[in-house]
Amino acid sequence: MSASAVYFGYRDATAAVRWLKAVGFRVLAQQRGEDGTLVHAELGREDLVVMLGEDDSGFGVPELAGASTGVGVCLVTDDVDGLFERAVAAGGSAVLTPEDTGWGGRRARVLDPEGREWSFGDYRPGS
Repeated sequence: MSASAVYFGYRDATAAVRWLKAVGFRVLAQQRGEDGTLVHAELGREDLVVMLGEDDSGFGVPELAGASTGVGVCLVTDDVDGLFERAVAAGGSAVLTPEDTGWGGRRARVLDPEGREWSFGDYRPGS
């Protein structure tokens, strides 16, 4: 597992964990506050760790402009279509349905239930 991670604040961190599990992440760690609030969680998928917790500061999420919010996470997968279907079935919103690209790959894009952008592709960055 990589030592690098992305982190997000979610209004409903417990629901975010459920969605991430539906798209293939596994829970590595969780910490709850005395009131039961999920204050920190770590989920892993291949070489990516996502850290998250409850957003108690009202951070905004960029709005969709066309086919992108301008910032997101790209998950590399050999099953773009299957990952897209699982993400939407778990409450994500389709942005780009699975499609072949002009550079010989396949891609798709969804917004998670709180509007964060997740792209799925079989292109392997850096290779």
